[in-house]
Amino acid sequence: MPIQTLNPYTNKVEKVFKEYTKEKIEKCVVAADKAFKRWKNIPIVERAILMRNVAKILRKNADYYAHLMTTEIGKLFQEGKTWEVQVCADIADYYANNAASFLAKEPVAGVAMGEAYLEKHPIGVLFGIMPWNYPLYQVFRFVCPNIMAGNVCIIKHASNVPQCAEAIAALFIEAGFPTNIYTNVLVRGKLAGDIIAHPLVRGVSFTGSERAGAAVATQAGKHLKKVVLELGGSDPFIVLNDADLAYTLDMALVAKMFNNGQTCVAAKRFIVEAGVYDEFLAGFKLRMSLLQAGDPMLPTTSYCPMSSEREVENLLAIINEAVAKGANLVLGGTRENMEGAWLKPTILTGVDKTMRAGREELFGPVAVVYKAKDADEAIRLANDSVYGLGSSIFSTDIAKAQMLASKLETGMTFINSPTSSEPSLPFGGVKQSGFGRELSALGMDEFINKKLIRTIAF
Repeated sequence: MPIQTLNPYTNKVEKVFKEYTKEKIEKCVVAADKAFKRWKNIPIVERAILMRNVAKILRKNADYYAHLMTTEIGKLFQEGKTWEVQVCADIADYYANNAASFLAKEPVAGVAMGEAYLEKHPIGVLFGIMPWNYPLYQVFRFVCPNIMAGNVCIIKHASNVPQCAEAIAALFIEAGFPTNIYTNVLVRGKLAGDIIAHPLVRGVSFTGSERAGAAVATQAGKHLKKVVLELGGSDPFIVLNDADLAYTLDMALVAKMFNNGQTCVAAKRFIVEAGVYDEFLAGFKLRMSLLQAGDPMLPTTSYCPMSSEREVENLLAIINEAVAKGANLVLGGTRENMEGAWLKPTILTGVDKTMRAGREELFGPVAVVYKAKDADEAIRLANDSVYGLGSSIFSTDIAKAQMLASKLETGMTFINSPTSSEPSLPFGGVKQSGFGRELSALGMDEFINKKLIRTIAF
C-alpha cells in the first residue's frame, strides 16, 4: 500500500509521500538514541512544561487536526474536534501532572535485612506501530507516558494517514521538545521489521490486526524486545431484561457507530436477553436507519465513509457470506449511492460460528444481534470469542451487573456505558486481543526499568 492521502469521501489521492530509505532510517534510530542519552537526564518538571505545551497547542488548533483526520480517513469533523483532539490534550496534561508520582521510588515491604526500594528508569528508544482509525489518539496514548518517563519514541504510522503523522511530529517540535525525542518515519512493513530488530531499539508497541500483531511479536521476541500488543476485539454489548431500554438503545447507537464503528472497542456483538430482545432490535433498527450520510465536514452528517474501498469490500464479503449461510439481514448491507467508500449501517441476526460474521472482528458499521435466554447464556455467548478487549453490561441491578462483569473474559468491562477511554483508565485486553496496558499509571509501567536497590547499613 503506497504512503498517501486518499480521501475516502471523494476516492481521490490528494498527496503522495516517498518512503524512507534504509539509510535514512538508520540515521533516525541513531539520532533518537543520542537524544535519549540527553533526555533521560532532563528533570521531570521540565518535561512536564513541554508536555503541557502540547496540550495547549492541540486545544488551540483543534480545527486543523480534526480537518486532517477527516481528509485522510473520512472521520466526522465534529467527532475529531470535540473528542479525539480533546482527549489527546487531556492525555498530555494527565501525564504532565502525574508522571512524578508515577515514577516515584516504591519501598519494598517485608525485607529480611536492611531496606529496599524500586527506582523507575527509562529504557531507551521505543518503536510504535500505529493504526489509522484514531490517527492522533492511538499515538498519544503511547508516546505521552513514555516521553514523560524519559524514553524517546519512533513512530511508524499507518500508510493512509501520513499528513496526520507529520503533523504530530511538527507539534512536538512546536511545543519545544528537542529534536529526535519524537520521530516520525514513513515506512511500510518490511522496513518496520528492520527497526524492531535494530539493537538500539529497546521496546515495541503495536496496535492493529491479529495477523500483523503476531508478526510483530515474533520479530520482537526473536530480538528480545519488550512488546505491548493491542489487537482489536469483538466486544459484547449485553442487555439484561431489567435495563433502562430507552437509555440503552441510545448508548447502543454510540457504541456501534462512533467513528463509524471503526474502533477496536466498538460494540460488535449485541447480546440481548429474550424478554427485551424484540423491543431492543426494533429500537436499534430505527435508530440506525435514521443516520444520515453526507460530507463528513458538515455537522448535519451523522455517519461517514469508511477509511477505504478495501475495508468496504471486506465487510460486504462478510455480510454476503453470512446471508448466503442463513443469517437475516435486518438493515443495510449495501453501499450508499454516492461517491466514496460507503457502507450503509447494517444489522445482522441469526449469525453463528460457521460464518465469518460470527468469528471475526467487524471493523465498521455492522452489528450482529443475538438473543440470550438468560443472563448466564449472555455471559457464555460473550466469552465465546477468541478476543477479549472491552465489554459492556446494561442493567438497573448494579450488584448483579458487577457480579456478571467479573465473569467476562475481557480486559475492560463498563456497566451502563459503552466501552470508552480516558487518561486515568487502563486500556488493554486478554486472549487474542493482545497483552499489556496503555493509559493510567499502568501505561507508564510498560517500558521502564524497575530497578531494585537494597541497602544494609553498618
